[in-house]
Amino acid sequence: MFDPPVIAAILWAILLGGLGGLLTAIGPWYHALKKPSWQPPDWLFGPAWTIILGLAAWAAVLAWNGADNDAERTTVIILYTSNFVAHFLWSPLFFTLRRPDWALIEVVFLWASVLSLLVSLRTYSPLASWLILPYFIWVSFAACLNLAIVKLNGPFGGKDR
Repeated sequence: MFDPPVIAAILWAILLGGLGGLLTAIGPWYHALKKPSWQPPDWLFGPAWTIILGLAAWAAVLAWNGADNDAERTTVIILYTSNFVAHFLWSPLFFTLRRPDWALIEVVFLWASVLSLLVSLRTYSPLASWLILPYFIWVSFAACLNLAIVKLNGPFGGKDR
């Protein structure tokens, strides 16, 4: 009745989205930052991440089911665990520690983890790879946005930041 890969994928998405949301304080500090004119409205980020993480969870199930053996399933677990860590770290760096500059360094690891999912999941399920594409595009866009914020506001780490 309960499919463990489906439950694990749903938990992965809920934990990642929920923890990211809890660590994303949109307060006076954030509102005071200079942002590029092309930044989407704040309300768009929650729905975008919900859809993206839902698609990535679906991709995990497809990849798991497409894996032929335990070694391949272990690869899927490693890819998703690495992505979880890289994804999770960005929000506390940017919002909690108020260090968009550190988040900019970290987003490279997040981007690489999503690229790894995009490329590697194709082996197990071409559809899984396609389902990761919005995640890859969004993280690429977010990295550009992070860079623009650093350029417009740096340096960070001072007493008032």
